[in-house]
Amino acid sequence: MRYISTRGGASPQGFTDILLEGLAADGGLYVPETYPALNEDRLAALRALSYPALAFEILSLYADDLPAEDLRAMLGRVYNARVFGSEEVTPVRTLEPGLHLLRLSNGPTLAFKDVAMQLLGQLFEYVLARRGGALNILGATSGDTGSSAEHAMRGKARIRVFMLSPHRRMSPFQAAQMYALDEPNIFNIAIRGVFDDCQDIVKALGGDLEFKAACRIGAVNSINWARIAAQIVYYFKAYFAVAREVGEPLAFAVPTGNFGNVLAGYIARRMGLPVGRLILATNENDVLDEFFRTGRYRVRAASQVHATSSPSMDISKASNFERYVFDLTDRDGAALRSLWEGVDQRGLLDLSGGDHRRRIQATGLVSGASSHAERLATIRRIWNDHGVMVDTHTADGIKVGLERRPQGMPLVCLETAQPAKFAATIREALGRDPERPPGYEGLEARPQRFDLLEADAQAVKAFIRARAG
Repeated sequence: MRYISTRGGASPQGFTDILLEGLAADGGLYVPETYPALNEDRLAALRALSYPALAFEILSLYADDLPAEDLRAMLGRVYNARVFGSEEVTPVRTLEPGLHLLRLSNGPTLAFKDVAMQLLGQLFEYVLARRGGALNILGATSGDTGSSAEHAMRGKARIRVFMLSPHRRMSPFQAAQMYALDEPNIFNIAIRGVFDDCQDIVKALGGDLEFKAACRIGAVNSINWARIAAQIVYYFKAYFAVAREVGEPLAFAVPTGNFGNVLAGYIARRMGLPVGRLILATNENDVLDEFFRTGRYRVRAASQVHATSSPSMDISKASNFERYVFDLTDRDGAALRSLWEGVDQRGLLDLSGGDHRRRIQATGLVSGASSHAERLATIRRIWNDHGVMVDTHTADGIKVGLERRPQGMPLVCLETAQPAKFAATIREALGRDPERPPGYEGLEARPQRFDLLEADAQAVKAFIRARAG
């Protein structure tokens, strides 16, 4: 398997070559040259596998330059009951006939990001040990990526993490998960701005080839292909848990801000998984919903990004969206580059024309949005009807999923995080606090450590230069 850039300017490379890179040298994102195709017989053979065995079968297609025994060992160390609470790793709970919840929040930081990030920590350590040197990870978070990355990389001798987050734009629990970490290789940088400002800085520094090389900069955001590849696995696992027979179409509802989680589902569909409909859910920041309704992608200014009760989706620029649009252009790097110049210069990408609209519809993706009031109503409904407490983002996914699923098609809703991360909204919805998992008592009262910087790439660059290992 070889990887190319969405912008057409990078030579094909192997999985371990792109693992530590983040952005390609031409500013694009790495994607496989082709997506492996699995027929029904192959799918049937995967159905009974354990999570680590299934992960090996899927990931070995994308990471075929890793020795099989080494990949199996890494997957075994990550996907087990000790790390994720059960051997199922991502169990499915049936709420009612035809409505299922894919539980993705049982990892160390109580969010779906752990499923991929725990593996990424293993992969980074493995490659660095064999190639030598160190890695300075630069990332941006709207809430959960940061804590997941920091807990996966904490204490690793060859790795330092520089994580940007929007100052006072996360829930108190999310902020404390990061800022209360007292690890010498973790650096939290709070940016005066919104998540898009943080992500813009990460992309600017990732595109500065001299700085990137001098400071050995890598990425853990979902611009890193390994994150997406790891997330593909749980779509297969959920499908096998719910489908009565291989070939039955299922609908998946996915809360998304940066388009990474839903992109993994899109790729699973491209691989042959019978995903009948992929339902993208946004909050009041509905840039992606507008695109799938109209074909027009309009980036919002920072002042137009709403602070909502599902803050991990308070995003206007979805970095993984570029990978999806690359496919819509028949994987034409020059065409993609031209389209993204329009995004950079005018904040607009227009694919509303007939041919592009047909291509979008053929990918099986539809969308919808949820408001604060609808979020509260969904949390109440799931609690009252099923005795299950869901977080705010998951509620957005359930609400939109129920609206947009085809009649009679089973629906799997992807969980985003545990409700303890969003206690104020849960209290507003249910009149009670969510339960906290053991070890998280008094989290917000612990000493917190972070540096506050302006939304300025040069200031962040100077900060990293002074502390890079």
